[in-house]
Amino acid sequence: MTSATKGKITDVHELKKVAKKIRLHILHMLTKAGSGHTGGSLSATDAAVAIYFSKMNFDPKNPLWKDRDRFILSKGHAAPLLYAIMAEAGYFPVDELDHLRKVDSPLQGHPCCTSIPGIEVSTGSLGQGLSVANGMALGLRLDNNPARVYCIMGDGELQEGQVWEAAMTAAHYKIDNLCAVVDSNGLQIDGPVQKVMGVAPLYDKWSAFGWHVIDINGHDMGQILAALDEAERTKGKPAMIIANTTKGKGVSFFEDKVEYHGMAPSLDEYERAVKEIHNG
Repeated sequence: MTSATKGKITDVHELKKVAKKIRLHILHMLTKAGSGHTGGSLSATDAAVAIYFSKMNFDPKNPLWKDRDRFILSKGHAAPLLYAIMAEAGYFPVDELDHLRKVDSPLQGHPCCTSIPGIEVSTGSLGQGLSVANGMALGLRLDNNPARVYCIMGDGELQEGQVWEAAMTAAHYKIDNLCAVVDSNGLQIDGPVQKVMGVAPLYDKWSAFGWHVIDINGHDMGQILAALDEAERTKGKPAMIIANTTKGKGVSFFEDKVEYHGMAPSLDEYERAVKEIHNG
């Protein structure tokens, strides 16, 4: 995989191939670890792949390059997704994915910025990522740096009050170098989001908070690319992409199953899932 700084991938079919490879990495490392978050890693794969490989400027050999775009995985429990993407992007060897959640491994259960160069901020305490993204984006603007900030959140995460404080802040300061994405898969660890603590209607709420909102199918790569382009063209306000997704996307027997929020595949499930993805 070539890094996005050398040649971005804009072809939908090529990005789908990358997403398939990322899903296989996610399943492999979770099965080997015997623990971790399957459902939300798979649901956010397509959006994260599109952001990293079609939009972001970065340099794995110089992770602190000042002109790099920033990516924040606010839903830090989906760390396998981030690790798989970073390995494919060249931040570390793909073989390192075998060590997810192992003692002394930098691939911790949630992303840690002091363990892996290229991770912008440690995440996992839900609700904080957008606030950090605001700060980064404002800092870039003060430095007249054209880099952009991308932040992926979960829909269950929107139950945190800090998210809405950050939403007001971003609109108030017209942070238009920020693009946030909600991985709206409808499920969280305790069940359906709308039963645990309803967050709908997302489009209306984010619009009311002063954001430019784009509602898409979060698994349609063409729609994702168009939304990212629209977000980049938006001036004077932050952009929010509501990606309507399916928990466990890509593996039929994981899809829309709340139990796979935080459960790794068994060896038998892994073998079946790999065959399904290869044939998909």
